[in-house]
Amino acid sequence: MLSKFKYASGALLIMLLAGCEEQASTNAAAPQAPKVEVGIVVVAPQEVVLTTELPGRTASSLVAEIRPQVGGIVQKRLFQEGQDVKEGQPLYQLDDSTYVATYNQAQADLDSSVASLKSAELTYNRYKVLRKQNNVSQSDLDDVYAAYLEAVASEKKAKAAVESAKIDLEHTKVRSPISGRIGISEVTVGALVTASQTSIMATVRSLDPIYVDLSQTSLDQLNKRNLLNEPNITQGDNKVSLVLEDGTIYEHQGVLKAREVSVDESTGSVTLRAEFPNPDDKLLPGMFVRGEVNEAVDSAAIIVPQQGVFRNVKGQAVAYVVGKDNKIEERILSTERTFGNQWLVTSGLAAGDKVVVQGTSKVRIGSEVTYVPLQFDSKTDTMKEISASEASSSN
Repeated sequence: MLSKFKYASGALLIMLLAGCEEQASTNAAAPQAPKVEVGIVVVAPQEVVLTTELPGRTASSLVAEIRPQVGGIVQKRLFQEGQDVKEGQPLYQLDDSTYVATYNQAQADLDSSVASLKSAELTYNRYKVLRKQNNVSQSDLDDVYAAYLEAVASEKKAKAAVESAKIDLEHTKVRSPISGRIGISEVTVGALVTASQTSIMATVRSLDPIYVDLSQTSLDQLNKRNLLNEPNITQGDNKVSLVLEDGTIYEHQGVLKAREVSVDESTGSVTLRAEFPNPDDKLLPGMFVRGEVNEAVDSAAIIVPQQGVFRNVKGQAVAYVVGKDNKIEERILSTERTFGNQWLVTSGLAAGDKVVVQGTSKVRIGSEVTYVPLQFDSKTDTMKEISASEASSSN
């Protein structure tokens, strides 16, 4: 019985040893799993213009509300509504009969004053001669001189009356004080207007150039001031591009002219005024637009494609980087804004880092990979493979 047990145990041991040898030979024969191939872009600092998109509305650069400076009946309207008018162009003709009569009366009074002055001057000169001959008293000479001075003053008063009457007569032609486009007339022929009225007759607006008033929050203004204190950040040229209500880009570029010096308490925003050429009158006052202001320039910006940035469970921006020994490393990023299909990264990456932009779902932290250098084409938002020499030269 004991001999049978020993025999069975030996047989079992032989079978176990044989199985181990077979397993070892199988493991030795199994091929090693291939490394995952990923596409990477090499981080290279570049100069970018930092723009800010702001909402805004268009406004006329000049606005003139036409009101009469004298009273009268409107006899004629001398313009076409909605058309361009020139500075000094007559817009309305008022009834001028009363003002013509007043002017003629003032002119007649002036002629009379001139004649009186001439007579007083002659009398004064004659009395001066008589006084030298002691034929008149000094008192008589003084009286004549006083009369002469009154005649001089009367002439000046008459001239002023003529000038005033002439101005009033000129004002019966209501003229445009600026060049621009005139709107709809608020009065008709036959209407009575007065010099003290508050209602307008028409409005003239200058459309070229035209203003665009943009709204920026006070917080954004503070952030911009802080941004300009950073190294490699310089003030932009303040050029402004305009996006119209239908999404099209306005063909002319404007420039930032002024910033309001106070914050609107109701909105917490500051108004920025830009000026745009408007030769075709495409922009009309009151239109809603969006302006992109070139506020700053970053001479060493880190830009990476959005394909290479994702979010972890904490909501942080993360990128995979091919590090030492071609192993995957995870980087926590700080991203500020987008440029098309790219992120501006303010921290977490440095020049020369190899950011994985293709194959991120196939790798894990610490896994060893092989990589293919790629280059991002911002015009088409696509990647293209580049040679190793091109990758090293771009780096």
